[in-house]
Amino acid sequence: MFVHYRHTQGNHLSSQRRPVILHEFNIREICTASSARLIEEIRPQLCWTRRKIQLHLDRLTAGGNLHLFLLAGNYYLGPHGTRASKREYDRLICEWLAAEIEATGIRLSGADITVYGEIPIGGGLSSSASLELAMATAMLGIAGKSMGREEMARACRRAEQVYGGVNCGIMDQFSVACCERGHAMLLDCRTLATKSVTIPPGIALLLTDSGVKHRLSESGYNNRADQCREAVEILRANDPAIAALRDVTPNMLDACAEKLGDLLLQRCRHVVTEIQRTEDAFSALGSGDIDRLGDLVQHSHASLRDDFDVSCNEIESLVAIADACDGVVGSRMVGAGFGGCVLSVVRREQLANVRRQIAEDYGAVSGATPWMHAVSPAGPAEEVLPQ
Repeated sequence: MFVHYRHTQGNHLSSQRRPVILHEFNIREICTASSARLIEEIRPQLCWTRRKIQLHLDRLTAGGNLHLFLLAGNYYLGPHGTRASKREYDRLICEWLAAEIEATGIRLSGADITVYGEIPIGGGLSSSASLELAMATAMLGIAGKSMGREEMARACRRAEQVYGGVNCGIMDQFSVACCERGHAMLLDCRTLATKSVTIPPGIALLLTDSGVKHRLSESGYNNRADQCREAVEILRANDPAIAALRDVTPNMLDACAEKLGDLLLQRCRHVVTEIQRTEDAFSALGSGDIDRLGDLVQHSHASLRDDFDVSCNEIESLVAIADACDGVVGSRMVGAGFGGCVLSVVRREQLANVRRQIAEDYGAVSGATPWMHAVSPAGPAEEVLPQ
């Protein structure tokens, strides 16, 4: 994702829309132009070869809040994807973000902003978090201000929870804000402590879009979060020290299986075993054990499908096709499920052949050549000055 902007003066919408590129923000390779909610409403207005959105950030009164306007066609976009007249200054997710930043005592400035990206909308690739961090970095840069990376991630998370209606954790925002180029991050979401490990040079990470778009606020994402919280309350009755499923062991689940019931037991089993798989994957990366990493990725997908129940027919077809390719050691859905992309861990020397085979085989199933992209871990959201 890239954000181009120019600073604007005054407190009213300007009549001229001639962006002057002053700075460029390269957020990271795995991101999209905007949140799905915003994109769906303006889809007919955009060129999908290079998705572009023009925004105007302004303070309507000298002491008032900043408002963010979407300049697409002849209307502004209001909350929840509804059209709004020019007099209806409804807040968008990034407007909430501006409010979160200003609540810390930072005074932001107006600007004309262009956001664009080239990867699938609703692909489960942290598009909302990427947009939030892009906008936060841009707005702070415009104002000549700064925030700590952890604080910025927290502000972005709050904006998505309040406006987006998504009961998300901190992982996406934190990874965009604090990642390290060429490394995988192991994040403790309770303490925000991190450890990094270099991605072995012998593997490539290949994303393939299933073509099924998901929207977190309308999917079962929040429902799964509610189910996990319900299970924690049941488990806490046996052990008051339990604050989250990360405090639960497989033996604890077995002891409370009858109280939990089949559904909540399945949800808990996925979370508890996935935490262990994550730690094991970090160790496998550190030792360069690619086969072990592939096994863990495969088991992770099976758990997402069977215990967390967030897969779909298209994802299952794509995973099966990818795993059947010579050179693929493991594949799993990414994001919150219910569609989106599949990530395959591929032996680098066989990447080209794997791409061709997946494109051919999944194209025959879906009726269209899938979007594919080999990705590598980028650095955090930051300002990139023009040369």
